[in-house]
Amino acid sequence: MRIAVIEDNESLAQGIAHRLRDRAHSVDLLHDGEEADAFLCREGADLIVLDRNLPGCDGLEVLRRLRGRGDGTPVILLTARAETAERVAGLDAGADDYLIKPFEMDELEARLRAMARRKNLIFSARDTLGPLVFDRADRQLLEGDRPLAFPRKELATLECLLERRGRIVSKSQLITHVYGTGAALGDSAIEPHVSRLRKRLEPYGITIKAARGLGYLLLVDGT
Repeated sequence: MRIAVIEDNESLAQGIAHRLRDRAHSVDLLHDGEEADAFLCREGADLIVLDRNLPGCDGLEVLRRLRGRGDGTPVILLTARAETAERVAGLDAGADDYLIKPFEMDELEARLRAMARRKNLIFSARDTLGPLVFDRADRQLLEGDRPLAFPRKELATLECLLERRGRIVSKSQLITHVYGTGAALGDSAIEPHVSRLRKRLEPYGITIKAARGLGYLLLVDGT
C-alpha cells in the first residue's frame, strides 16, 4: 500500500515512515503543504497521514483542496491541539480520523488499519498475483516457496503496479516509486524495466499492458 506522510517535523516523519516501511508499505515523505498538494494532485496515495500545521499552506487547506477535487483518499490528521473545536474543524474539512500528538506508533498503525478496512483497502504484507506471491516485507516474488531472481528495480516496478492493480499507472508514478520523489529522469527511464519485467512475467499468465500516452496496466490472465 502507498501511504503519503505529510509532516514538517522531519524526525517524526522519518519515524512514521520507518514503522510503515517495516510493515512493507511504500511511503512518500513530504514536509510542505504546497508541495504535498502538488504531489497528491500528480501522484495520489492509498492513505494519507497529514499534519495540521505545515509550511506553505496548512494541513486543513491541503485537505480542503483534496476533497474539493473529489478525492476520497482516507486521511488521518495529526495535531498537537487537543481542543474540541480543532478536532471538529479537521473532521468538517474532510478528515477520516484525528490523532493528537504525542502518540504511540501502535495507535497510529491501528487507526490506519481501521481506515483501510472501512475503504476496503488491503493492509497486507503479501499480494497474490496469479500463481505467484509478492512478499512486501522481504521484497521478493515467490513461486510456491521458491524466490524468483528478479532485479531490484524490476521488483520495485512490479510493487508500484500491484499497488494500483486495475488502474493505469503513469510512467512518472513508476519513476517516483522506483527512484524516489524528485528524481530528475525522463519518462523513458522506466521503459527498459517495464519491458524486462513484462517478459519475465508472461510465462505466469501475467501481462503488463501499455496504454498509449497514459502508462501501464497490470493484468492477470487477461483480467
